[in-house]
Amino acid sequence: MPPQYPVNLTVEGRPCLVVGGGAVARRKVEGLLAAGAEVTVIAPEVDPDLVALPVAVERRPYRAGDASRFRLVIAATDVAADAEAAGVWVNAADDLARSSFTLPSVARRGPIVVAVSTGGQSPALAAWLRRRIEADLGGEYEVLLRLLSEARDTIKAAGRSTEGVDWPSVLDSNMLELIRAGDIGKARERLEACLSSS
Repeated sequence: MPPQYPVNLTVEGRPCLVVGGGAVARRKVEGLLAAGAEVTVIAPEVDPDLVALPVAVERRPYRAGDASRFRLVIAATDVAADAEAAGVWVNAADDLARSSFTLPSVARRGPIVVAVSTGGQSPALAAWLRRRIEADLGGEYEVLLRLLSEARDTIKAAGRSTEGVDWPSVLDSNMLELIRAGDIGKARERLEACLSSS
């Protein structure tokens, strides 16, 4: 695989296709649904757990041209060439050379998303690293995010740029420890003090 450019795609409300109806397909569908995608599943046989999800199911083999109806396709190798010809991003898990993207292992905590990728070389390592990160990603990070987001909104509302703020110093100011101790008010004060000195 060539070096990859990491992005987080906004698939909310966009049509996405998963070709396959088993347990692996279900995991891919669940990830797409969590991001708000409109998912269609095409497969001759579809697992009942997959049918129970809010997806459109077409019980049949994939046909040439199906990919052109979608923005993103997750499928097996035989679909990759068709999707690529239609200009659709495709992940063929069993053939990285024909994929236009790979899927990282993802940890979510509210709006915080941490993705770990090995460029498709070892999904097991990516999942192992994700589990380690996920174990440390507690609710205090959502509180920290909310405080930082509010601060950015205040700065922008004042007509200032957020680019000139020394955010690393803000994050290194022990705000997280204060939040963990339950002292959100003090964390907010620490944030305001850091921002007033930048």
